[in-house]
Amino acid sequence: MTNLTETYWEQGRLDDAEASCVDVLKRRKIAFGDAHPDTLAATASLAVIYWKQGRWDEAEALEVDMLEGCKKVFGDAHPHMLSAMASLAITYWEQGCWDEAEALWVDALEGHEMVFGDTHPHTLSVMASLAVIYWERGRWDEAEALEVDVLEGRKKVFGDTHPGTLLAMANIAATYGNQGRWSEAEALEVDVLEVRKKVLGSTHPDTLEAISHLAATYRGQGRWDEAEAVGY
Repeated sequence: MTNLTETYWEQGRLDDAEASCVDVLKRRKIAFGDAHPDTLAATASLAVIYWKQGRWDEAEALEVDMLEGCKKVFGDAHPHMLSAMASLAITYWEQGCWDEAEALWVDALEGHEMVFGDTHPHTLSVMASLAVIYWERGRWDEAEALEVDVLEGRKKVFGDTHPGTLLAMANIAATYGNQGRWSEAEALEVDVLEVRKKVLGSTHPDTLEAISHLAATYRGQGRWDEAEAVGY
């Protein structure tokens, strides 16, 4: 974003931010053409503004243009191209276009593995996003396989007690719970809760979320007294 557009954005003046960004985009198209990096950057900024406003169709149209422009300028495996792919995938996801989102996340994951490697934080983030798509569609085995890879990667990169690692553990536990694999879910949730209490404290929102998940797992097994004892 330009300084003026960003100022409007920070103030929550989205209409003004949009007007400023549209003006910048028009000027850059005239000065540089549609596929110039500066034009693509302005396109991306305007798409983000549409995102914030929930105007998914308009965001999608811009992101499709941006993706095509990035392919021409940078090629299939450039970080800018991968970022454009991820942005469009999120927009599809927000609209419930699961097939389109999945196809892009699969391509984005392959590209990230090629460019950054299997355990780079960007790669793990894309992997987690694809796992969410599988999770939402009830494809538990595929979701679990990716979530396990995310957990192992984050442990290597960040360590056992990093928030991203704990989130990956919680995601696997949720996948187990949706399959009725209560013992496996419980074991992970107990670990997540213990670490969050130690690192964040008993009243942090993430700790309270972990308590809620563990209580739900106890309830799923009919262990009402333990669910009550946990605190939810």
